[in-house]
Amino acid sequence: MTHSTLGLVIRVSDWSETSRLATIWTRDFGKVRVLAKGGRRLKSNFEIALDLLNLCRIVLIRKTPGALDLLTEAQVADPFPELRRQMPTLYAGYYVAELLGEGTLDDDPHPRVLDEAVAALRDFANAGARLGLRVARFELAVLSELGYRPRMTECVDCGVRVDESQSLYFHPLSGGMICPVCRERRRGGCYLTSHVWHRLRQLMDEPQAWNEGPTESREVRKVIESYIAHWLGRRLRLFPYLAQLP
Repeated sequence: MTHSTLGLVIRVSDWSETSRLATIWTRDFGKVRVLAKGGRRLKSNFEIALDLLNLCRIVLIRKTPGALDLLTEAQVADPFPELRRQMPTLYAGYYVAELLGEGTLDDDPHPRVLDEAVAALRDFANAGARLGLRVARFELAVLSELGYRPRMTECVDCGVRVDESQSLYFHPLSGGMICPVCRERRRGGCYLTSHVWHRLRQLMDEPQAWNEGPTESREVRKVIESYIAHWLGRRLRLFPYLAQLP
């Protein structure tokens, strides 16, 4: 049985002289791994659709769990051409693909994740000095949707409310803020300024917060990257390139 859906190409590799493998983040099925028979031929059902970061309308045949699905058709819906005109925006785009590839499970649909990825890729080209904040908004939206939203307003240990009248301490391994009392039992976190604390909360709750207020994003990015690294158990390959973003 064939299924039609919308998907973002997040990984591509050659399978044989004529076929390709692809990982696609789809609206209806989440992350799927597909075999595109004939995908390397100049004239195929896929044309140039299986390029990294293309948003495509695809048709596939679902296989048993753990097996590759069969991709039968793919047509480009949006190639995000503006991404490829500047290296910072291209790195940001590659990071979207890496986070979706490494941070999500196969066959676990979250339509909002695809929506957030597409919105981010469209915004990157015009984000300018706010590019780092736009990436941060994407990361936090994905974390929230997948159930890993960092707790920013109460202590993750005792549940007491945290506010800027206290010293603000973020502990990535615990999943959020730690109050001054519980902090005595924790190591490996970092202190936040009230500005960074407020900014992180805004980015999680207000979709357009990245485009408002101060443009400085490096401290925000450090906190999010440390949280993602603890969540995944490793640092992602694109982290050093994101450090160069404005």
